[in-house]
Amino acid sequence: MSKQMTMGVLVGNRGFFPSHLATSGRLEIIAALEAAGIKPIVLDPEVTAHGAVETYEDAKKCAALFKAHAAEIDGLIITLPNFGEERGLADAIRLAELHVPVLIQATPDNPSNMSIAHRRDSFCGKMSISNNLKQYGIPFSLTTLHTEALDSPEFKADLSWFAAVCRTVRGLKNMRLGAIGARPTAFNTVRYSEKLLERSGITVETLDLSEIIGRIGRTKDNDDATQAKLAAIKKYVPVGDTPEAALLKMAKLGAVIDNWMTVNALDVSAVQCWTSIEEFLGIVPCTVMSMMSEKLIPSACEVDVLGTLSMYALTLASETPSALLDWNNNYGTNPDKAVCFHCSNLPKHFFNEGVKMDYQLIIAGTVGKANTHGTLDGRVKAGPMSYARFSTDDFTGQIKGYVGQGAFTNDPLNTFGGAGVVEIPKMQELLRYICENGFEHHVATNFSSTAAPIYEAATKYLNWPMYMHQ
Repeated sequence: MSKQMTMGVLVGNRGFFPSHLATSGRLEIIAALEAAGIKPIVLDPEVTAHGAVETYEDAKKCAALFKAHAAEIDGLIITLPNFGEERGLADAIRLAELHVPVLIQATPDNPSNMSIAHRRDSFCGKMSISNNLKQYGIPFSLTTLHTEALDSPEFKADLSWFAAVCRTVRGLKNMRLGAIGARPTAFNTVRYSEKLLERSGITVETLDLSEIIGRIGRTKDNDDATQAKLAAIKKYVPVGDTPEAALLKMAKLGAVIDNWMTVNALDVSAVQCWTSIEEFLGIVPCTVMSMMSEKLIPSACEVDVLGTLSMYALTLASETPSALLDWNNNYGTNPDKAVCFHCSNLPKHFFNEGVKMDYQLIIAGTVGKANTHGTLDGRVKAGPMSYARFSTDDFTGQIKGYVGQGAFTNDPLNTFGGAGVVEIPKMQELLRYICENGFEHHVATNFSSTAAPIYEAATKYLNWPMYMHQ
């Protein structure tokens, strides 16, 4: 998750424009990327004139360079220090066959210095390369302003945005998801299509809950992995009055899941909870799941596979923990506020100080308090947040979704579990959209402003129809 980003860079140049601008532009884009902690892969001036891409021969050399680094390149950036030769740039991307996001940047002219020796015309050239990429069927992204200097705050922000797009695309295209147990009967809402996910490069590995419980039964109390997990649990959150026997069961559960995910190279998980684990293991899995999400390995309850995917998209974009919550209650009479709640496996990152381990009040009424230790109880902190939800639509054969931004507030709320008040502009329109389009009652949330890169990644590079709530 925290690996260094790598961008392939294509420097544009057109011979009858000032070529010294290509030389300086190449150095400027390298400096901008390195300042952002991004590794550039770019032609050397010894390989092509000015290290730019102009001719078809240049395109072949650039494609060969990119192919040699295909495993590490997250995205491509076209920089236009002058008009640029659009055919060579488009050919290089086609020949490289990387199928990663592409960003087009054009450097602005200086109105006081537009002599033949310094005039760029990249303003115009950006339209030409965009036109050619459209003809070639290559999707691309644009900077916020039509022209932006490489050392400007605007380009710095756009580069951060584009990096989030690239992380999201790369992560979701090669996602491996672990589904532990069967979907609870009462949760028809979280049905999904494995086949549609597989078509998008997302593999689901399943494991019966009986195998998890069976492996726990074979695990000795002094097992090294179990004892390490037990120590991690006690360090993670105050355990309060939770019995030591319950903590040991949580540790065994966590160790077994960790091992299964490692062996199967899984990125995220969705876990059956309600109420099999409580009845047949005697704990809730909330703390174990919270710890995974805190480590940027999202875990969703009720085998909500698409909920986990939604969490992962936010985590990829922001590089911070995500949580899955219910759109749960109105908040008084304010139409733009609601209570988001789970009972809860939220990552510790989401809580104010004072979060603690407790028992699960709702399920305790069915299976008894003694079988429901391990939930996290606390108030969600205030701050800007993004939300996302993906769903498989079997009737159209598509993965679809919605994204938007709002905030968790400091409004008073007296309840249990993990709960917070959200405020979202025009929330009634969002709620109507969710209901009319058959989305689930679960939503992924994240303390970030990452709706825009997720929308770009999904619609432009994954071909998933999305609604962006404004």
